[in-house]
Amino acid sequence: MGGDEKVFTLAQVSEHNTQKDCWLIINGKVYDVTKFLEDHPGGDDVLLSATGKDATDDFEDVGHSENARDMLKDFYVGEIDASTIPSKTTYTPPKQPHYNQDKTSEFIIKLLQFLVPIAILGLAFGIRLYTKST
Repeated sequence: MGGDEKVFTLAQVSEHNTQKDCWLIINGKVYDVTKFLEDHPGGDDVLLSATGKDATDDFEDVGHSENARDMLKDFYVGEIDASTIPSKTTYTPPKQPHYNQDKTSEFIIKLLQFLVPIAILGLAFGIRLYTKST
């Protein structure tokens, strides 16, 4: 960090959370992405939802290209005072339940759990009747 770099608190960065003034915190650096909102492939809502917090995880989870990482240099405005960002251990977002897109296999399993015992009972009953009549 050089002497001419600005250092911002989380509260200061959080004030920049609109379409006309949007700042993000990524990897300890502050970026003014206002001019990029219209061009962002994921839409401006994605960027606006990442304001007011450390957006590093959001940025990394998407898997941005090297080109996208290079573009950040154009939007750099300063550094974040790390002591103003709450510890990541203070909040853990709730886990989303696993979504099974293929409900077919789940249905087949339930159907088999019902039909197999019925088939076994039917077979046992049939054998019993057959052996009794002979």
